[in-house]
Parts: sequence; structure tokens; C-alpha cells
Amino acid sequence: GWCASRTLSPQVEVVAVQYPGRQERYGEPAIDNLAELADRAHEALTPLAGRPLALFGHSMGATVAFEVARRMERDTGAGPLMLFLSGRRAPSRRRSDRVSDGGDAALLRELRLLRGTDPAMLDDPEIVEMILPALRADYRAIESHRCPPDAAVRCPVTVLTGDADPHTTVEEARAWSDHTTGGCDIEIFPGGHFYL
Repeated sequence: GWCASRTLSPQVEVVAVQYPGRQERYGEPAIDNLAELADRAHEALTPLAGRPLALFGHSMGATVAFEVARRMERDTGAGPLMLFLSGRRAPSRRRSDRVSDGGDAALLRELRLLRGTDPAMLDDPEIVEMILPALRADYRAIESHRCPPDAAVRCPVTVLTGDADPHTTVEEARAWSDHTTGGCDIEIFPGGHFYL
């Protein structure tokens, strides 16, 4: 967030949403329900209502951002000016994989597969013990989330994806176009889940 804030300022103010169970909110219990995460993020953004707003979410955060945009449009009739959805397949493209059912070993295998965490950190029992509760909650949240197949926003959507993401094919990323009436662009980058 800090680098993005510096790069975009003074034209754009960057506001980061921090989930419970992470970083400065580490002492709070992680939330394993995506609808609740979206409700809380929507509530936290209420003071920004009426200002031009774009939402960006990566991975599970893309689905959270989509759900926040739906809530904004439902409650005020005005959603964000733009929705940037990164590293996540459209909600209409479900997979049957359930990493959260596999216990700690499956979660750690998943982290290694995605290659977004330094492998040395995953060999440190204290670090693993610290990150597993939030990671477990994230996987439960995204794997249990059900979105109506016709759910859509009115704002334009830009989808960002890596061409080698094991969790999102380019076709699955393009399917976000089914979830907006405001137009959908896709940007494909070289790399995997953490292309950015």
C-alpha cells in the first residue's frame, strides 16, 4: 500500500482495508465468512460515500471487492467508478477443490504452489503457527462463498491476471464480463498467482 500511495499521490488517495487476524489486527480473530468480510469492508468505506472511488482486490480480495461494490450499488444506487479484480476467477467459474478440508499440511502445500511466500518462512514453525489461522480462514471463506449466478455490478471492471496462475485460467478471468453491465477489460501479465 505505501509504495502505491507514493506512486499515485497526489492525484489518488490510497486507502487499504486490513482484514482481522493480520498485521496490526493480528490479535483479532480471523473471519472465515466472505459475506461478513464484505459487510465489514463496506461499512468501513461508508465515510467515503459520495467521493469518486475505485476498488482493487487481489485473489480472495477480488471477490470481496466485487461483493462490496454490489452492496454499495444496492444501498446507495452508486457504486465505485471502477472495479479492478486481480488474480481471481469469476464467481460463476467454480472449482471443486477444497484446500481448507486438508488441514495444515494442505494449506502449506498450497502456499508453496502459489510461490508467493519465501520457502524459508514456511520452514519456520513459529511463522507457520502465526500465519495459519488467517490463511485457514481465508480458504474457508472463499471456498464456501456462493454468489448468485446472475450477480452483477453496473460499474466497469478491469480484470488483471497472470498467464500461469494455477488457480485462474485466462478463460476463468474473462468470465468476469458476465458479472458487469458496465463493460469489462482484461489485462494478462506474465507470471503466476502473484504476477504483481
